[in-house]
Amino acid sequence: MFCSSCGATVPDGSGFCGSCGRPMAGYSIGQPAAVAAGAAGVSTIPATVAMAGTMYAGFWLRVVAAIIDGILLGIPIGVIFFIFFASAIPSLMQHSQDPMVIVLTILPRLILLGVVYLAGSWLYWALMESSGWQATLGKKALGVYVTDMAGNPATFARTSGRFWAGRGISVIPYLGGLYFLISCIMAGFTERKQALHDMIANCLVMRKA
Repeated sequence: MFCSSCGATVPDGSGFCGSCGRPMAGYSIGQPAAVAAGAAGVSTIPATVAMAGTMYAGFWLRVVAAIIDGILLGIPIGVIFFIFFASAIPSLMQHSQDPMVIVLTILPRLILLGVVYLAGSWLYWALMESSGWQATLGKKALGVYVTDMAGNPATFARTSGRFWAGRGISVIPYLGGLYFLISCIMAGFTERKQALHDMIANCLVMRKA
C-alpha cells in the first residue's frame, strides 16, 4: 500500500509510513494495528506490529523517565565505584606524599570506571529498548516505548545507534554534553517529538494512549 501523505510504498500492516512517519489511513489513536489494517481491507497482519497511536512522548515525560533510569543505573555504578577506590586506599595511605603514585593509582581506575559505565549504559538502553518491553525501566514506568518509523519494535542495532548518537556522544569532553543537550531539547519542538538521536536512528518514542 501507499502513504497518502508522501506516496511512499509501505508494507502491509504497518501503522506508520517509514518515510514520513505519519499514521496510515484507517489507523487511529490507540487503535490496535490489526483493527486498523482490517478497516483498510488488509487480511493479515504481522504479529510484531504493536498497538500504537499518534501520541508521541513529549520532552518532560522523557526527562522524568531518564531521571528514573539514571537513579537505577547509579546504584550498581556506585557499588563498582566504591570497590574500585576502596582497593586503592592502602596504596594512597602508604604513598600519600608522592603525587605521581597518587595519579598512577587513581587514573587507571577512573578510566576503567568510565569504560564500565559507558558499556553498561549502552547495553541497558539498547537491550531494554529492543526487548519485548521496547522500553527501559524508566520508560516502562511511564508508559513510554520506542519504535522504528513504521511503528514496529526497534532492533538492537537500531537502539544501539540511538544510544551512541545521543548518550554515547555526550561523553566527548566539552562539545559532547552540549550536543546531547541540544539533541534532547529538540524533542520538545519537533513535529513527532523526536530528539536528534531519534532522527539519526530513525526511531519514534511513543506513549500509550
